[in-house]
Amino acid sequence: MIKVKQISTGIEDFKTVIDNDYYYVDKTQLIADVFSNAVMLYTRPRRFGKTLNMSMLYYFFSNKEKDNDYLFEGLKITENKEMMKHQNQYPVIYITLKDMKAMSINDQKLKFSEIMSRVVIQNKELLDSDKVDVANKERLELLRFSKADNIILENSLNLLTYCLKEHYGKKAIILIDEYDVPL
Repeated sequence: MIKVKQISTGIEDFKTVIDNDYYYVDKTQLIADVFSNAVMLYTRPRRFGKTLNMSMLYYFFSNKEKDNDYLFEGLKITENKEMMKHQNQYPVIYITLKDMKAMSINDQKLKFSEIMSRVVIQNKELLDSDKVDVANKERLELLRFSKADNIILENSLNLLTYCLKEHYGKKAIILIDEYDVPL
């Protein structure tokens, strides 16, 4: 019996696509392209795979996804030995702003506060780290409980990347999906 692969219509998670053996056009060379730039902005039309590519970047770089390194077996990126040294080596902040559709600035701040709360919870090791300054831990706690003032909230990504670098000794990678929705 011949097994026919399915097309992953609407699936935006790289792990789901690979684990379910859906058709996948290998775009892993994007990993090396992204790594060689400090900042990248991808403006493609809707449904062009931006979220799937960001998910792929997350699974490749995140130091919290070491159990998922098998996802890249047989893909183009594994031929790049230099890039493979970077697999699962970095703290990664991956956020989506797709739900930031509020009509008032105050409601937008509340939505962003909730997003940042989730990011702090996902990185709760920072709260117990002996490498992160006590004052920064207090700011993280305010973010965690969505009690941060506008200044802390405005600087929250900077604070998180700084704390991640203090804790892990490596710069953090930030992936922001649907950045245009709040606009």
